[in-house]
Amino acid sequence: MASFSYDSPSILRLGTLTSLRWFAVAGQVIVLATVRFVLGFELPVGPVLALIAAGAGVNLYATFAFSPARPLSEREIVSYLSFDTLQISSILFLTGGINNPFSLWLIMQAMLASSNLPLRRASLVIGIVIASLTFLALQHQPLPWTTAAGFSLPRIYNLGIWTGLMLGVAFTSAYAYRVASEHRKLTAALGATQSALSREERLSALDGLAAAAAHELGTPLGTIQVTAHEMASEVPEGPLREDAELLVSQAKRCQKILKRLSQSGQAGDAVHNVITLDTLLREAARPFLETPGKQIAFRFDSDSGAVPDQMERRPEAIYGLRNLIENAVKYANNVVELSASWDDQVLTVTVSDDGPGIPSETMIRLGEPYPRSGSRANGKGGLGLGFFIAKTLLERTGGVLSFGNHNDRSGAWVGVTWPLAELIQNPTSQGTPRAQPEEVYAT
Repeated sequence: MASFSYDSPSILRLGTLTSLRWFAVAGQVIVLATVRFVLGFELPVGPVLALIAAGAGVNLYATFAFSPARPLSEREIVSYLSFDTLQISSILFLTGGINNPFSLWLIMQAMLASSNLPLRRASLVIGIVIASLTFLALQHQPLPWTTAAGFSLPRIYNLGIWTGLMLGVAFTSAYAYRVASEHRKLTAALGATQSALSREERLSALDGLAAAAAHELGTPLGTIQVTAHEMASEVPEGPLREDAELLVSQAKRCQKILKRLSQSGQAGDAVHNVITLDTLLREAARPFLETPGKQIAFRFDSDSGAVPDQMERRPEAIYGLRNLIENAVKYANNVVELSASWDDQVLTVTVSDDGPGIPSETMIRLGEPYPRSGSRANGKGGLGLGFFIAKTLLERTGGVLSFGNHNDRSGAWVGVTWPLAELIQNPTSQGTPRAQPEEVYAT
């Protein structure tokens, strides 16, 4: 199974950064022309144009030298964003420093770094942005103005602008990093979910193929066995009769093997695509039925008196329930209970344990791919990715999850409720009545 790491950053394509830089270059040219020729403010047009040309030159080189679809490494992203930060800072130095309203452009570099780089490398770009803003607050050319002395604000007001810009960098960087991190977590978790489901579907398909093969081979193998038996009874004593008897014994052995295959196959054709509620629960719990020191109890409670036995086999439902059972077995002290109840409209399957229960801080975030506080009270680990995978798979089948802790005893419970129409193969036939609940223990 492929491994997934939600700490790995999402790498930018070269075309994305060059497009953003072309937008910035066009904006710088428009602002320069407007301020100088429309508003009439004096500007160092030559140096500013040289800095703008430097940005355009880097963009032209990147455009012609590399493919726009080329993904950038972390180091290249840091280099590109650092260059843009220094280029914008140089223009701001010539045009008023942080007094220039366009000093907000520097915040964008910090935001891009936070959303596309791991924290260590993003901190490098953010540090350059903060250092540039601090330098521009202390040293810069006067803001172009109608008077010869230019425009100058009091030092205390400059401090306020600098503080506001620092808070803007901090907030937007933290927000962008958090959003990008949640996106990466979700992407990795969904990838793990899809991988788990694909594996379950492959196993289910192999079971079905085995059942179909057993069904198809049963008739010709029976014919071979009858013919070999007749040969053995008619051939006189000797090597030929021994061969015939060997053929009979091997044919019987093949029949036993095919019988086991047909019993294990569950999804090969229309017959094996139908599953009973009892089989569904037992198949989901099968890997844990022989867990040392643990018992798994099955209980069926009916509000309608008929056990659903025409349910469609859904690998998502089986694997999702299996993940819930695995969590319960992991935290249970002695007993895990699987209970099923139903009426004419819905089916509810509940998995409960007698463990320490779910802490309140975990309960709030349960269902997220990687909850930070995802641990049970006994310190056995988290309820993050496994529970998220189970939730995702079960919701794909139409199920709705609920969970909590028992009020009258220790332990936690997780319930899955389905509309019966989502699971029943033939809604008009739901099996034979069962007079009373059945309870079976497997150790």
